[in-house]
Amino acid sequence: MKKTSALVSGLLFMAFTSLQAQAGVSKTEADKLGKSLTPFGSIKEANKYNIIPEWTGGITKIPEGFEGNGYPHVDPFADDEIKFTIDQKSVKDHKNKLTPGQLKLLETYPDSFEMNIYPTRRSHSMPEWIMENTKKNAVTAKLSENGSGFEGAYGGTPFPILHGTSEEKALQAMWNHLTRWRGIFVIKNSTEASVQRSGAYTPITKQYEILFNYHKPGGSYEDLNNILFYFLAFNKAPARLAGGALLIYETLDQLKEERQVWDYNKGQRRVRRAPNLAYDSPIASSDNTRTADDTDMYNGAPDRYNWEYVGLEERYIPYNSYKVDAEGVLYSDLVEKGHLNPDYIRWELHRVHVVKAKLKEGVRHIYKERVYYIDEDSWGIALVDQYDQYDQLWRVSTALTKNYYELPGVWAGVNVYHDLDAKRYSANGLSSEERRAILFEDEPPGSRHFKPASLRRRAR
Repeated sequence: MKKTSALVSGLLFMAFTSLQAQAGVSKTEADKLGKSLTPFGSIKEANKYNIIPEWTGGITKIPEGFEGNGYPHVDPFADDEIKFTIDQKSVKDHKNKLTPGQLKLLETYPDSFEMNIYPTRRSHSMPEWIMENTKKNAVTAKLSENGSGFEGAYGGTPFPILHGTSEEKALQAMWNHLTRWRGIFVIKNSTEASVQRSGAYTPITKQYEILFNYHKPGGSYEDLNNILFYFLAFNKAPARLAGGALLIYETLDQLKEERQVWDYNKGQRRVRRAPNLAYDSPIASSDNTRTADDTDMYNGAPDRYNWEYVGLEERYIPYNSYKVDAEGVLYSDLVEKGHLNPDYIRWELHRVHVVKAKLKEGVRHIYKERVYYIDEDSWGIALVDQYDQYDQLWRVSTALTKNYYELPGVWAGVNVYHDLDAKRYSANGLSSEERRAILFEDEPPGSRHFKPASLRRRAR
C-alpha cells in the first residue's frame, strides 16, 4: 500500500511539474526580467563592440516641443548624424548584417535604393503595469496544443523568455508580435499609396479605430472571449470610395473561431457579413501587393506553415523613423519610383529574433517560405522576406517604427510592401499630411461602438 501510494504520488508530482514546465518558465528564470534581461525579455547589455548599446530604460520623457496626443512627433534624435550609407557599391562590406531582402532591394534598384545607417538608439519602453503583467505571463502563459492560440496571459508580452522546442519558440515569438503593446484605444488617420512601376499612385485615406481587447485595464485572459482586438476602418478618400466601412473582430485562436468581418457598402446602404478575410486573400487597397496575413507584417492563424526558430542575430532594421511622419513632409516627398525616399528612412543595428515559416505539404498559400526578423525589444516584426513557389525571393516587407512616447512604446508608423518582380510597392500608414494623425485613449468606448448594427449609422 505504501509503495503504491508513493508511486502514485511520484507520478502525480511528475505530471504536475511537467504541466508547470509547459505553462511557462520557472520563477527563477522570470526573475531575470528587469535584471540581466530587460522587462520585456531582450538582452539588456550591449553587444561586443558596443554598437548596440545597453538598454537603459528607453524613452521615458516626452521631448520638449511635442504639442500633445495626436500632434506630429518631435524627433528626439534629430541631432544624430549618418554614420555611413550602404548602397550597391558598398554592399559587399556589410553583407553579414543585411537580410536577403535588403540585398535584393539594393540589387533591384542599384541607382536609387540606399540605406543610411544611424547610431543605434534602444528607445523602446512600456508602462509599468504592462511590464508587471509581462513578468507574470512569463510563468503562466502556455501555447495551445497546436500553437494556434495561447492561454494564461493578459495585458503584457505573453512569452518574454522563449523556451521549449524550435517550433514552440518560433510560435511564441510570433504571438509576442501579435500581442505587442500598442495602447488601449487608438484612432488613426492615414493614407495608403500603391505605387506602380512608373511611380504613379492614387492615395487612399482611411480612419482606423482599434480597441486592443487584450490590453483593456482590469481585465483577464478569461475576459477576452477569444477576441484580441476590435477594428473599424472608414474610407475618407478618394470620393469614389468615401463612405465605405469595415468592421473586424480579430479572434485569438482562429482555428476555433474564424475572424469575423462585416462591411458597409455605401451604394447599397447595407451592412453585410463579409467572406472570411484570411491567409493569402489579396488586399485591394494595396493593389494586391500584400495579402491579408501580410497586414501588420503578420496576422492570423499559423496552421498552414511549419515554424522554426533560427536564433538571435544582428541586422540593420528601420528604427526611430520620425522623419517619415514629420510635420511638413508631403507624400510627394516620400513616395518615389520603386521605393520610399531613402533620405527619410533611418536604419540602425539591432538584435532580431529570426523565425522561418515553411508551407506544409498539400496546403495552399502564395508564399512557400517566409522569414521574419523581430525586434528583440518591442517584439514587432521589422522585416519580412517572402519566397514564391519556385523558392525565389519575391516580396519584401519593412516596418518603419518609432517610439510613440505618449504611450510609451515602439510601433510601426508606416509599413512598406515590395513586389520585387513587378517593381511595385505599397506604403500603408502615411500620415505626415494629417493634422492629428493618431490619438491614444486610455478609456475604451462603449459596448455599442463596435457592433455591426451601428456600422451603417457611423459610416454615413
